[in-house]
Amino acid sequence: MKRILVCCAAGLSTSMVVNRMRQAAEQQNIAVELNAAGINVFTESFSRYDCCLLGPQVKTHLEACRAQAATSQIPVSVINSMDYGMMRGDKILADALALLA
Repeated sequence: MKRILVCCAAGLSTSMVVNRMRQAAEQQNIAVELNAAGINVFTESFSRYDCCLLGPQVKTHLEACRAQAATSQIPVSVINSMDYGMMRGDKILADALALLA
């Protein structure tokens, strides 16, 4: 089972995205653990996940998060802003899984 952390400013909007990602995973029979959190808990949380996604509103944290996660070889990426805004859980899930391929 792959574990994916999705971070935004406070973890609220990513909760909705994560719900859509869960629905997509269930429809595609993909075993995945998805969690939403605020960017403020990234440092203490990222090591428990296989990859981390950042909401577009916190993309300014990308390089710092990548640098922290690189020590554990955990990929970090920013969610496409159009996919995020449209809550395209299937596309966001596919992008996250591609990071792990």
